[in-house]
Formats: sequence, C-alpha cells, structure tokens
Amino acid sequence: MDKYQIGRNAGIVWNKLKDNAHWDYKQLKAATGLTDRDLNAAIGWLAREDKIDFDISDQHDTLFLNVNVYIG
Repeated sequence: MDKYQIGRNAGIVWNKLKDNAHWDYKQLKAATGLTDRDLNAAIGWLAREDKIDFDISDQHDTLFLNVNVYIG
C-alpha cells in the first residue's frame, strides 16, 4: 500500500459519504469493497484532512462527511 492508493481509497469512501448519510463501519466496508486495512487508512486520511466527523454513542458509532462552510 502506498500513499497514492490510500488517497484513491479515501476518494472511494468520500464518494459514499457525500450523500450526507451516517454510515457505520460495516456498512461502509460492504459498500466500498475495501479491506479493513484499506478502509482504516482511508478513514484516517479523511479524518486528518478534517473531511469527516464521527458520531460516537454507547450503542452505535457512525461517521459522516464534514461539510465546512466558509463565508467571506
């Protein structure tokens, strides 16, 4: 795995998240077809770029697209 593949995988994940739905890990893994390793790296990439947020609860953790709106 290299940083270019991680970037491509991050794009795959981002495209799934752009519908503004909350996805759990299993749903996202099934929808993208990525391995655990590839999905985790892609999530890390997007989190580092502040592109995604996490909704963490006692019962169910989800992630979703972080929409940054800058005015000015």
